Amino acid sequence: MVVLPRGHFSMGAPLEQSAFLHSLWYEVEAGVSHGFAHEGPVHEVEINIPFAIGKNEITRAEWMACVAEGGCKHTPDPRILQKDLTYYIADNPRHPVMNVNYFDILEYVAWLNHQVGAEVYRLPTEAEWEYAAKAGTKTLFAQGDVLMPDQANIGLFLWEGGKQIANENNRNWLVLVDELDAANPWGLRHIAGNASELTISCFSDRHLGLSVSSAYLNAISGISTCDRVVKGGRFNAVADYSRPSHRGARREKSRSPNTGFRIVREM
Repeated sequence: MVVLPRGHFSMGAPLEQSAFLHSLWYEVEAGVSHGFAHEGPVHEVEINIPFAIGKNEITRAEWMACVAEGGCKHTPDPRILQKDLTYYIADNPRHPVMNVNYFDILEYVAWLNHQVGAEVYRLPTEAEWEYAAKAGTKTLFAQGDVLMPDQANIGLFLWEGGKQIANENNRNWLVLVDELDAANPWGLRHIAGNASELTISCFSDRHLGLSVSSAYLNAISGISTCDRVVKGGRFNAVADYSRPSHRGARREKSRSPNTGFRIVREM
């Protein structure tokens, strides 16, 4: 775990920051502003609950320890289907665990808290996650305005005839949590790329615009079910998905070979 400094940050992104991604999905009219409105509005958030966050994504070894002790019922499928219809097997103990859903993760967190005898571990809110991912920077990515495959496990793509063509050198699979020079300025590894990461927050069409991180945690109180916010990009997607401000939605029961998680501990 990495104990993060207290502070505040600008959460979210202006519309134009997601214009490229938006154009991949929708027809856009020349000269008209476009982008993903759900990444805004940009607003200042104070981190008023001190916390530590996992240096790495939770690994397969860490997950299987929970399975071995009966805390986790689900044994994740380690296979990642490749374009040639063969499978890459991401079952190294240092691979990030994937193919786990929100309810599986709740079992893991409950088991972990039982180990320490206190309710201190949980999934991060999207505010905590984004604060950790930006690491005090104001650039497009924590590493700068450009993110390259030696800094994060992401995909590179070309465009030919209006179609997206994957670079033949793309990895197309998860890498180990300690592979690549993939840390942000606060030492958090693969918080951009590799596995997308689930948060505890409920997805909304716009940010809630709350001013303190505790309010983002309180916002889920009393909500029994919702689509959860997923962050961080993934190994088989363009770098723009790995922007700290990008956010997507994931159904609670959905298991995906490109999605895992990391945990926080309130201090």
